[in-house]
Amino acid sequence: MNKNILITGGSGLLGRHLTVALMGLGHTVSHLSRSPGKNPRVKTFLWDVEKGQIDEHCIDGVDTIIHLAGAGIADKRWTGERKKEIIESRTRSIGLVYGLMKNKAHKINTVISASGINYYGSRGDELLTEDSPPAHDFIGTCCIEWEKAVDEGKQFDLRILKFRTGVVLTTEGGALPQLAMPIKLAVGSPLGTGKQWVPWIHHQDTIDMYLYGLDNAQLTGVYNMVAPIPVTNTQMTVAVARQLHRLLWAPNVPAFVIKLLFGQMGSLVLGSTKASAQKIEDAGFKFKYPDIATALKEIYG
Repeated sequence: MNKNILITGGSGLLGRHLTVALMGLGHTVSHLSRSPGKNPRVKTFLWDVEKGQIDEHCIDGVDTIIHLAGAGIADKRWTGERKKEIIESRTRSIGLVYGLMKNKAHKINTVISASGINYYGSRGDELLTEDSPPAHDFIGTCCIEWEKAVDEGKQFDLRILKFRTGVVLTTEGGALPQLAMPIKLAVGSPLGTGKQWVPWIHHQDTIDMYLYGLDNAQLTGVYNMVAPIPVTNTQMTVAVARQLHRLLWAPNVPAFVIKLLFGQMGSLVLGSTKASAQKIEDAGFKFKYPDIATALKEIYG
C-alpha cells in the first residue's frame, strides 16, 4: 500500500537516497527543509527550527513521518553553542511537527526516527543490546533527549520506531572517506589503540532497514542499526587498505594527538561501541552486507 511520507532532513545524504528509494516503490514523498528543494518531484515545505517556524501544510495528507533532521555531529568542534545546536536540531524539530498535530486534523499514524548508536557511549568489549543503559556523556545525553522528544508522539497513539544508527559506510560522506584518504596516501594507520569497536553499517542496509521498518507495522520501539559482524578500528583500517591495495606501515595515531586535534569530539573515533544487531535480525531483517569485506568490495567495486 502506497504511503504519503514527510521526511525531515530529507536534503541530507541519507534523506536523498531514501527519497529515491521510496519514490521508486510508488510512495509519495515530501520534505521539511530550511531552503527550497532541488528535486522537482519532491514538494519541499519550509521551516526554521531555531525560530520555531513551520509550514502548517506540511502534514496535510501525510500518514508517515521519517525524522532525520539534525546538525552534523562531527561537522564542527563541540563548543557549548554547537552542543546546544546539535541537540535542539533533533528535539525541537520533531517538537514543531507534534505542535502542528495538536492543533489541526491529520492522518499521521507512524513516526520512524533516526537516533545514534553513541547512545551507549564507550563500553569496551561489552556487547550492547537495545536494553543496555545509556551513557551520560554529551552524545549519550543527546541521544536520550532525541529519543525522548520522538516519544512525545505517543500522545497521538502513533507507531514509533527508532533506529540507533552506527557509522554508515559510503564514499559520498561520513567517516569512510576520512579513513580512506590517508590510506590512499600511504600514511594510513589505526587510531589510538585500534582495539576500539566500530559499530558500522553499509549505506544500502541503512536504506533497506528504513524500508523494512516502514513496511512492517509490528516493528515498534528501538533497534540498533548496525551490521551483525562488528570490527575494531584496526580491523576496519586493514580491510580498507586491503580493498584499496595499499600497505599499512605507519604507527598508530596516538590518542592524545586525536584529542589535541579534535577535543571532546575525538571520543567519536576513540570510543568503543560493540553493538548487537540481533534484535533486528530476529525481526526478520536480512543484511545484504553483513561483513566488512563484502561491504567494502561493493562500495569500492
